[in-house]
Amino acid sequence: MAIAAGDLRETIIIERASYVPNEFNEPVETWAPYVSRRARREDSGSGEKEAAGQVGAFLMARFAIRRDALVDGIKPTDRISYDGAHWNIKEMKQLRENTRYLEITAVKYLG
Repeated sequence: MAIAAGDLRETIIIERASYVPNEFNEPVETWAPYVSRRARREDSGSGEKEAAGQVGAFLMARFAIRRDALVDGIKPTDRISYDGAHWNIKEMKQLRENTRYLEITAVKYLG
């Protein structure tokens, strides 16, 4: 499916982790915005996962964003902030039908 600029209806924020020392000089992870972009979102799956004796649900989605120098700097260790939730990045690839766009597959855990 081809993508057009009008398909980019959602706003996502890519956040990057950094470490700052606390009062005991121990590194504490903090997240800060790296780049904000308009995106197309497509849900690609959901389910439940059992780990450590607990069951948690998850939602997987693909976000397509226009590529530029900052977008090309996104790392798999970054995360997406969208619609009041944090999404862990699982995969990044350029779209086959249009290399001007990057597709990011991300997962949101529901509990």
